[in-house]
Parts: sequence; structure tokens; C-alpha cells
Amino acid sequence: MSTSKIIECQLAIIGRGMAGMASAFFAANRGISTVQIGITGEIIFASGFLDLMGVHPIEEKKSWRDPWAGIDALIRDIPNHPYARVKKKGIRAAFEEVLSFLKEVGLPYYRRKERNLEMITPLGKVKGTYCVPQTMLSGVRALEEKCPCLLVGFRGLNDFSASQIVATLQDKWPNLRATRISFPDADHVSELFTGEIMAQALELSENRKKLIQAVCPHVKDAQAVGMPAIFGMHRTQEIAAELEEKIGVPVFEIPTMPVSVPGLRLNDTFARQLSLKGVRLLSQSRVLEVGRGSNGSFVLGIGNKTTEYTVRTKGIILASGRFWGRGLYADRRRIREAIFDLPVYQPGDRNGWHRENFLDSRGHPANRAGLEIDDSFRPMDSSGLPAFETLFAAGSILAHQDWMRMKCGSGLAIATAYAAVNAFLRLSG
Repeated sequence: MSTSKIIECQLAIIGRGMAGMASAFFAANRGISTVQIGITGEIIFASGFLDLMGVHPIEEKKSWRDPWAGIDALIRDIPNHPYARVKKKGIRAAFEEVLSFLKEVGLPYYRRKERNLEMITPLGKVKGTYCVPQTMLSGVRALEEKCPCLLVGFRGLNDFSASQIVATLQDKWPNLRATRISFPDADHVSELFTGEIMAQALELSENRKKLIQAVCPHVKDAQAVGMPAIFGMHRTQEIAAELEEKIGVPVFEIPTMPVSVPGLRLNDTFARQLSLKGVRLLSQSRVLEVGRGSNGSFVLGIGNKTTEYTVRTKGIILASGRFWGRGLYADRRRIREAIFDLPVYQPGDRNGWHRENFLDSRGHPANRAGLEIDDSFRPMDSSGLPAFETLFAAGSILAHQDWMRMKCGSGLAIATAYAAVNAFLRLSG
């Protein structure tokens, strides 16, 4: 494994989605020298909501107001679910640590500890979730109270339709109405907008003033105003407060379709702060080779097409995701793990990967494929023993969960990252 650049660390984290970011964060907080490897993760496609536990059983579409009661029911029914290996005390501690961090760095979240919140989505649905960005809190309250509310859409922003949201929710929220306006200096930005372009534009005070002037005539009897998530990229609280003061009623953000600005904010915040905490990021890179050192360490060849770095590390956390993140891939016969070729829990035959009905309420068995782990979050080999003493896994690569349908993706990522990092500390001596 030849390369001109050698990096030594205690822990290498493979993956840059929520599980990878959380793993790197927990490791840095514990003084572990850490290298994070991977391409930009699924976090940029996130709505910004942090789900903990929303739906179980998925075939019944049973929604849980109390996510902790939902976790209890889930563990009773699916004892191999990753949540079963993290005590609720640990899940709570993991969330406290992450939310405290996000508040400190200017991206605060809101939650009610013992019950899920409800917030509207860009499709006009109502979604239960555990935490929302503070900039969405007034939307949670407006939905609860069903108060007169104005939703503002923008010409040229094709992935957000205020009128569609109103049409979908009109039976549940009769005091909801919509308007559509031009974004400030539209001709100088683009004929077709993205939320990111608009958020960057609102970093300028001149554009905020023009936006306020455009919105105010439409407010009328509205007691709250919702807009797509465009309240800046880096100063969201300050921008939201200014809009609220000048418009005269509470304002709130609604996530757009992916890629949504709240997901980009999460990604940028983690990346920036992890660098300040000393995490070495090898971005847009993959693990091309894996070897073992004489002392039981791992030796990783990292690069894009050719090896640019050799990383020597005592331990590894696989937070590489499933198919989208390329932690798993499928050939014509079976689902494989991409780096170590670890055994993957899956249906015995490819014909069993999917049900006949694409929209089957039970989901597809392939959605629960992944790595079997022990209580220390170490992937198992074919004999049912830990494949390596200090190899761990976290996030959606784990077996026995269908995070998308269960509405537990962020919670799964954060809780299992917390457990994996703590297990590394305990087992690495």
C-alpha cells in the first residue's frame, strides 16, 4: 500500500452522513484523534427534522405521539433492532450532547422531550418528528392552534408550492392561505431558483428589506407567516428575528424538497465545527484498500481512483450507509458490504428482496438488510463472532431496521454513533 502521505489516528470513521458526522463529533468530544473519510453524505438531502421514533408497526402505519413508548413497542416486536442495543438513557444522553452542541454553534433545535412534534412538509402532509430547527417552531405552534396563517411561495422556486400545501391541508386548517411573490432582484439571480441560492441572497440586508416589503402587504389577518427554508445559510436566528420583527407576526420555515437548506446547514455546521475540534477530513475520498498492521491496527488506502493517503488507525466505525451511501451494494446473487465484505443479513434468495406490490405497507425485506452486530456494535463474521476487535458500525448500515418507514433515521444515526464511539473507548484499552 504505497502512498506519499501517511496519517496516524486512533479512530477512522467511514461515512459523512448523519451517523458519520455524529460519530466524529462524539469521538472529538472524548479526545480521540479522528479521521473522517467519505463523499458528501445523505445529510444534505435531509429535511432538517431529527426523527427519533415515529411509526411502528409500519404495516399498520401506527404513529407514536410518545417516541419513547414507540421505542419500547419496537424493541418488544423486533428485539434485534439497533435501538434494542442502546439503553434509553444512552439515547437521551446522545441527543442532549448533539442538541447542546448545535445550540452552542448557532443552529438551535426545539423539542418536547416526551412527545413528538408535528410540522407541515413541502407536500402539504403533516409529519411527526422529535426535533425541529428553531426557525420552524412557530410553524409547529401555528399548526397546533390552526390560527390564521399565510404561506408565501416564490416565482421560480419550483420545488415549493404554497398553494399546493394549502390545497392539501384546507380541510384540517381552514384558516391557511397562500400567496406567490417575486424574490428580490430575481432578474439578477436566476430565472429558476434553488433554496440555497435564495438563502445565500438573504444574507444581504438589502435583500431582506426588499423581501419584507414584498411580504407585508399580503399579511392582513395572518397571525403567522410561513416560507420555504431560505432564512440564510449561517445566521438563521438573526435573519428570522429580523423578518419577524419587521413583518410583525411570527415567521417560520418549511423544508423544501431535497436538496433542502436545513440539511445543508446541518452538513456545513458539522463539517466546520468538526474541523475546529481537530477531526481530519479526507473529503470526496473512498477506502480503496484495507490491510492489517503488525500490532492489530488497520491500514487503509484512501483516495478517489488511486491511493493518496495511508491511514493507520486503531479502530474503525463503519457509518457508510446502505445503497445510496455505498456501504452496501447488490450483485446478481446477494447484498454485499462494500469494504470488508462482511456478512450481510438479507433474504436467502434475491426473489425475496422485494414484495410483489411496490407500495406494500410492510415495506420490502431488502430494506432491513444490513450488518448484524454484538452489544458493542461490532459487526459479526460468518461464525457469529465479532469480525474484528475494534471494528464498529453505526447508522443505516445496521440490520433489522427500516429507518425511512419507521421515521427513526436521525435518532438511529445519533444513538448508534454514540454507542459505537463509547464501545471503542471501552475496548481499545
